Amino acid sequence: MRQRKDGVDGQVLDLETAVKDGVLGGGVGFGGGFAEKLDLNKMIEELDLPDVPSVFICPISLEPMEDPVTLCTGQTYERSNILKWFSLGRFTCPTTMQELWDDSVTPNKTLHQLIHTWFSQKYLQMKKKSEDVQGNASEILDTLKKVKGQARVQSLKDLRRIVTNHVTARNAVVDKGGVTLLSSLLGPYTSHAIGSEVVSILVNLTLDSASRSNLMQPAKVSLIIDMLNEGSIETKINCTKLIQSLTEQDDCEQIVSSHSLLVGLMRLVRDKRHPSGHLPGLTLLKSVCAHQQVRVLIISIGAVPQLVELLPGMNPECLELALFVLEAVSAVKEGKLALSSCSNTIPNMVRILMRVSESCTQLALSILWSICKLSPEEYSSIAVDVGLAAKLLLVIQSGCDPLLKQRSAELLKLCSLNYTDSIFISKCKLTRTIR
Repeated sequence: MRQRKDGVDGQVLDLETAVKDGVLGGGVGFGGGFAEKLDLNKMIEELDLPDVPSVFICPISLEPMEDPVTLCTGQTYERSNILKWFSLGRFTCPTTMQELWDDSVTPNKTLHQLIHTWFSQKYLQMKKKSEDVQGNASEILDTLKKVKGQARVQSLKDLRRIVTNHVTARNAVVDKGGVTLLSSLLGPYTSHAIGSEVVSILVNLTLDSASRSNLMQPAKVSLIIDMLNEGSIETKINCTKLIQSLTEQDDCEQIVSSHSLLVGLMRLVRDKRHPSGHLPGLTLLKSVCAHQQVRVLIISIGAVPQLVELLPGMNPECLELALFVLEAVSAVKEGKLALSSCSNTIPNMVRILMRVSESCTQLALSILWSICKLSPEEYSSIAVDVGLAAKLLLVIQSGCDPLLKQRSAELLKLCSLNYTDSIFISKCKLTRTIR
């Protein structure tokens, strides 16, 4: 729904003022001509302007009018909207609620022409700006082929600026072979000043399979991972997003198996000063966990206890990603041992049950099951003491997925084996649940 606002750039208050003050400016004639050749509906949809003069807005739909008609009360509406109003048996003016002594509608040709010409002017301005942006992008690409050093850095900064803000510039760069040119600037001797700018542009572009394969050359990958570890927070996030795109390739083992990549991602996830890096870092960690060999690497760099300790402070989106990673590593023996050796694993998992989302509950329950099965006597007792039994009863009694309920019942049964019936029942009291 569009916001109603008086004025074109804060000036137009009503139709009379609009006509008198020449709201349309120059460039497009008021009397039809070229403006009439442009489709009004198409212009409204493509422009999607947030600030449209209130005189152009239908009081019923709060959308720009394409076929304005006026009632006997002097109020103007979009034809289809007012006819629908009448079809519901309402023979009043929606704005004033006056009863209508005449239900006929009169086309407001002056307003229609004004609306059409105003949108035509805006549309032509947009098209011209778009063409200018495409031209600028092409010029910068030509310049990049010729300059070096600081001049190249500046050209890349200029290109990043327009690519970030304009879809047409992004399309122009791709169409003009810009991805290949930018990729060629990455290599073993590329400075981080150049590399960071190139990556910041590439993450805004649509990369096809051939482009991604080109970027996966060892020297390019090595540079991107180096910048992930050593660059500014913006560069780290951009490198993470670019690598995320590269992992869509079938032959990405070289990247995902990189020790330096995993170390860099964990630094990003642990960085409390820059929380903006947590989500992209965890998203990429989740992606690389799909590869069996990566799980052991994640464990070897000490990521398991680090992620476990970070869980309580994570927002729901990051929490689910971190749990996915921990659940993935719990599928291997080394992962189970790492999780069980961390004193906060069980308490943190129990806290999560029935507290965030069903998917988080499912992941936490899977992790608890892996640990408790490792040594039922030791770990089940710890889990029950921190409120697991009560939480499992909540899951079983909830309306969640039947498979989740079944797994909860199985874990509850496993936990009960260490106790007499009376003692276990006392430990199932909700008052024992972690708060």
